[in-house]
Amino acid sequence: METVIIAAVAAFASLLTFFSGFGLGTILTPVFIIFFPVEIAVALTGIVHLFNNFFKIALVGKNINWNVGLRFGLTAIIGAFAGAQLLLLFSGLQPVYSYHIGEKEIFITWIKLIIGALMIVFAFFESVPSLKKIQFDRNKLPIGGLISGFFGGLSGNQGALRSMFLIRAGLAKEAFIATGIFVACCVDITRLSIYFRRIANIDMVGNLTLLIITTLSAFAGAYFGSKLLKKVTLGFVQTSVTVMIVLLGIGLASGVL
Repeated sequence: METVIIAAVAAFASLLTFFSGFGLGTILTPVFIIFFPVEIAVALTGIVHLFNNFFKIALVGKNINWNVGLRFGLTAIIGAFAGAQLLLLFSGLQPVYSYHIGEKEIFITWIKLIIGALMIVFAFFESVPSLKKIQFDRNKLPIGGLISGFFGGLSGNQGALRSMFLIRAGLAKEAFIATGIFVACCVDITRLSIYFRRIANIDMVGNLTLLIITTLSAFAGAYFGSKLLKKVTLGFVQTSVTVMIVLLGIGLASGVL
């Protein structure tokens, strides 16, 4: 039953993240945590996330804007390295607050509270008319990459910040999605290389079947997302990004995610 549930969530989340640029790790990690210890859940989610991004690169990689991708991605790698290192230092900090939903205890951490608040603030750039007119010049891309990469390494939730900058870079919807996937791969490889140095008790062989099924399910979601790409408009993508940024911000700040 756990395999069916996790696989179904992976497929659905992968389809959604194809348009928004983020969401798979955020949605899939809590589901893995239901069935596995936290450190194993994070590792399994990270692997599915990375391979799914590789698959999406194969589907839409021809649309990558390399000028934007490299200027954004190189600093994102630096930011991801710094963020992942800082996460290891912050891992021992006590939660800000805790509360219960039924019998489940929910913890609000400093990292999630800060990132969640930032997500909600950034969402105003897509909902307030005067702010929607603001454009990030190409010379701001390295700064955007550094910021999104840093928070990606720190919490794994770099996608919303990345999308917030890239969607203002004047890219067509195909280039926006493909370039975002390329940057996500850069960040994933960087942060996972650091995470795995500290995660020693992972039974990858014992969980190989689940990992394969979940990854293939995510592939299926991404595949159908690529087929729907031609039927959606950039406005739909922008609206999807805004809604998911708000939901993600609330979920993180409240400790639910």
